[in-house]
Amino acid sequence: MKTIFQHIKGDRTIWAIVAILAIFSFMPVYSAKTNILYVQGLGSAFTHLMKHFFLLIMGFGIIYGVHKIPYRYFSGGSVLMLPVVIILLIFTLIQGNVKDGANASRWIEVAGVGFQTSTLAGLVLMVYVARYLARNKEKQIKFKESIWQLWLPVSIILMLILPANFSTTAIIFVMILTLTFIGGYPLKYLAFILGTGIVALSLFILMAKAFPDAMPNRVNTWESRISNFFPTDEVEEGSEGKTKNTENYQVQKAKIAIATGGVVGVGPGKSVQKNFLYASESDFIFAIIIEEYGLVGGLLIILIYFVLLFRIFVVIRKTTTIFGTLLVLGVGLPIIFQATINMAVATNLFPVTGQTLPLVSSGGTSIWMTCFALGMILSVSASKEETEEDILDDNPLDILHETI
Repeated sequence: MKTIFQHIKGDRTIWAIVAILAIFSFMPVYSAKTNILYVQGLGSAFTHLMKHFFLLIMGFGIIYGVHKIPYRYFSGGSVLMLPVVIILLIFTLIQGNVKDGANASRWIEVAGVGFQTSTLAGLVLMVYVARYLARNKEKQIKFKESIWQLWLPVSIILMLILPANFSTTAIIFVMILTLTFIGGYPLKYLAFILGTGIVALSLFILMAKAFPDAMPNRVNTWESRISNFFPTDEVEEGSEGKTKNTENYQVQKAKIAIATGGVVGVGPGKSVQKNFLYASESDFIFAIIIEEYGLVGGLLIILIYFVLLFRIFVVIRKTTTIFGTLLVLGVGLPIIFQATINMAVATNLFPVTGQTLPLVSSGGTSIWMTCFALGMILSVSASKEETEEDILDDNPLDILHETI
């Protein structure tokens, strides 16, 4: 055991949080999978539990490997990865996967496991933005130059993600705006970028509505989710005044699960709503957790993510470089933000988005990219004294030479 801990560097509390969330995830994932798989005839829950175990083991491997890399390499690495993720996003988009008339091109198959390329793209973008802000921290930012160096890559990647995944696009955009604000990017320029983003989204929606056959999209899905979040009572024709509640079916079942859970829950594996709630092992796993473990279990999960947020700021406080600070913020805050959205959706505080609960929900891409982000945070926390010059003068091509 001592030998293992000797090889583990960085913030020990973050390591403990990762282990606690991973171990805790087994029972909710197993419980959520059982009856649904039996009804759909998609194999045994044990098989899927072993797959979840395999994904978590790989995730721990990713954390361990990444946290051993000096974090200065992530700066140049983000530049090298930008064209890679653009190619992957284009390849994902042109697959042409369509479901119910909507663009569902989000995944590519990697060794039999679905890999969501937009998640990787978001992580690379955050590191790239942190690099740009750190390199220009002591300079007066020229807006025209920043358009080409910063916002053009951001725009290209977001436009490639948008047709199939609005929620991920919105989260990445909000996180980039947050990071650039913290990093000292001029506020007047940020206001312009925000306005441009809103105009671009509006134009995309108008074009999608005007030419629905030109490119399959999910605009109707976005509209239905927003309208379901703000339900209205409509009189159904021929129903003699009976009201028709348009609230989303998934949210109804999630609310029933939460109400059933009470203070201490119905017990592990005894959820009833898992039989009716779609994506109960991923998007709505927080509702299953509350049903089985009650308000106590739900508050415990919230507390764990709050502690993770606190440790992120502890790492930032000890970081000696601007890039290290922005890197930890850039890859750490999205984890907390995603967890908040997942829990808000399950409790009907936010429209349905399809975001998973980091390190708890079933899903390979979410687990791996979360682990990669945590590995980078641990790399920063484990680093010795670094200088800004060592990081910002690092040529991306040097990484290739040292790797080869």
